[in-house]
Amino acid sequence: MTTAAILTVSDTRNLETDTSGQLISSLCEDAGMAIFDRQVVIDDPLDIQISFLSFERQKLDLIITNGGTGIAQRDVTIPAIAPLLTKLIPGFGEAFRAISFREIGTRALASRAEAGFNLRGQLCYLLPGAGNACQTAMEKLILPEYEHLLYEHRK
Repeated sequence: MTTAAILTVSDTRNLETDTSGQLISSLCEDAGMAIFDRQVVIDDPLDIQISFLSFERQKLDLIITNGGTGIAQRDVTIPAIAPLLTKLIPGFGEAFRAISFREIGTRALASRAEAGFNLRGQLCYLLPGAGNACQTAMEKLILPEYEHLLYEHRK
C-alpha cells in the first residue's frame, strides 16, 4: 500500500480549517493510499524544512505539500523545499500550469507548483494552497501518474 504525508503551509489555517489538506487526504485515501500524517506549519522556511524532514525520515512513498508556492513575499515553500529535492520532475509544474491556464487564465503564471524526489527516494509534490488547484493537481496529474513515477524511479 502506498503511504503519504500531507504538509499544509499557512499562517491562517490549522488542522480543523485546512480544507485543502483535508481534500488531498480524502483523495489519497479514496485512491487506496494510507495517510501517515497531516500537519499544518506556518510560512517560515525553517519550520517548513523541519516538518518536511520529519516526514522524510519516515517510510513514506509520497510527501505532498500545499500552500506557500505563489509569488507573495510570504510564499516560501519552494525555496525552503526545492534544495531538498535531488531529482526534479519539471514536466509536473509545466503540465500543472498548462491545465491551470485553461481553468483560470493568466493567473496560472504565478504558480510555482513543483515535483521531484528527495534523497530517500520519496516522491514529493509542492502544490498551491487553493482547493481548486489541489483538486486539479490530484485528479489530473498526481493520482493518474504517481505509481508510474515511483516505479520508474525505483528501477
